[in-house]
Amino acid sequence: MNDLKNKNVLVIGLGVSGRSACALLLRRGARVFAVDSNDSPELVQLVKPLKAGGARITLGKMEAPDVDLALAVLSPGVPKNCALVRQLAEEKQVPVIGELELGFRQSVCLHIAITGTNGKTTTTEMIESVLTQSGRQTVAAGNIGLPICDVVEQSKDLDFLTIEASSFQLESIHHFRPSVGVLTNLTPDHLDRYESMSEYIRAKARMFMNQQAFDWAIVQSEAYAQMRSLGILVNSKVITFSANNRRADLFLERGLIISQLPDWSGPLLSMDQCCVSGPHNAENLMAALAVSRVLRLPLKPVIAALKNYEPAPHRCEPIAEICGVRYINDSKATNLDATAQAIRSVGPMSTLEPNIWLIAGGKDKGFEYHDVGPLLSQRVKGAFLLGETREKIRAAWSLFTPCTLVNSLADAVARAADSARPGDVVLLSPACASFDMFRDYQHRGDEFRRSVLMLQVLPAEKQTIVKN
Repeated sequence: MNDLKNKNVLVIGLGVSGRSACALLLRRGARVFAVDSNDSPELVQLVKPLKAGGARITLGKMEAPDVDLALAVLSPGVPKNCALVRQLAEEKQVPVIGELELGFRQSVCLHIAITGTNGKTTTTEMIESVLTQSGRQTVAAGNIGLPICDVVEQSKDLDFLTIEASSFQLESIHHFRPSVGVLTNLTPDHLDRYESMSEYIRAKARMFMNQQAFDWAIVQSEAYAQMRSLGILVNSKVITFSANNRRADLFLERGLIISQLPDWSGPLLSMDQCCVSGPHNAENLMAALAVSRVLRLPLKPVIAALKNYEPAPHRCEPIAEICGVRYINDSKATNLDATAQAIRSVGPMSTLEPNIWLIAGGKDKGFEYHDVGPLLSQRVKGAFLLGETREKIRAAWSLFTPCTLVNSLADAVARAADSARPGDVVLLSPACASFDMFRDYQHRGDEFRRSVLMLQVLPAEKQTIVKN
């Protein structure tokens, strides 16, 4: 349903994506109804412009309006099995789609989509940079922070819309079909929403379900094997990449990214020339290189873009070095694999002894935290744990590293600073969501930065602030 004029459409959930969907529907002439179980003063203010534009909004309860609905649009934060969605889909036979699907149907350019457990945002930004450097018009949207519905009108002037897609967004697609789909990796995440890892993998794999034989799937080889083990087939052309598997089409060997694709074989890029580091970032670079290959972009500007790419804040972001101790903000690490990657990346510096003081904890996502125990015993001197998961994490980690419970992030920073010695690293890498104590991971990272920069350091001449 691309013609929305005078159609009754219900938007379920009024987070950023839901409000964006409402705004697009109003611009398209739909009669918009919207509901959200939240009725906070902040949300009341945020929806005022939508009400002024004609949307009929109900806060504090999730009930369908008493009208014949042509369509319902679901915000990604609202699960598909909630009572209202089931009522609409099963009893009233109302089509239910997500904001991602709505934006896709209303846009008029080709789409490149990136999903995966970790590295989605970094890879999306790399691909956006590669396209821009090569003279192609694109905008990065989706789960990266800019809803697709906000940029629909721009799409007529774009060569590609570069989309970061979460598993939540992919749950509610119907016709969404990227010309190029990228899957960065598959590790346990959101197990508070999915009953099993296989269910989570199937949600991610929906990225490729509508692709045709002439489309492209660029997939980490380990993730591709996981999909195939579940019987998930990909109909498009496949390119694999891996930092660990030399049989992949693109692989890492002694710091070099090497291709063994026909007519594109040999070393492509040295990690020593890049601003990012670590095997996980090597895979992000491989994905961007593979996208450039299938789009037939000239290699020189692609390599220049990737060499100069610097990661966004909250991703192993150096904050300060104080009396020989480095403070690193990895607040974006909201699952165990991301935290493990950060630990491997930041230490040890010049010794095989543990040198990391880890700050972790937050809202539980259903992980088995003991899985990273052996890595902690090798790299982590001690952990400071906060949030609703702190007791659960201590039970899992205390056999591997000393664990201290703290009541706030500021307390964790102060205690880590007291414990650290020159050559050590204080690393915020929570392995948890942030919503128990913070608005989002950015808020958590900003609070970490503020706490670090407020540390009283003596003598002052030994304090070296490397980022404000």
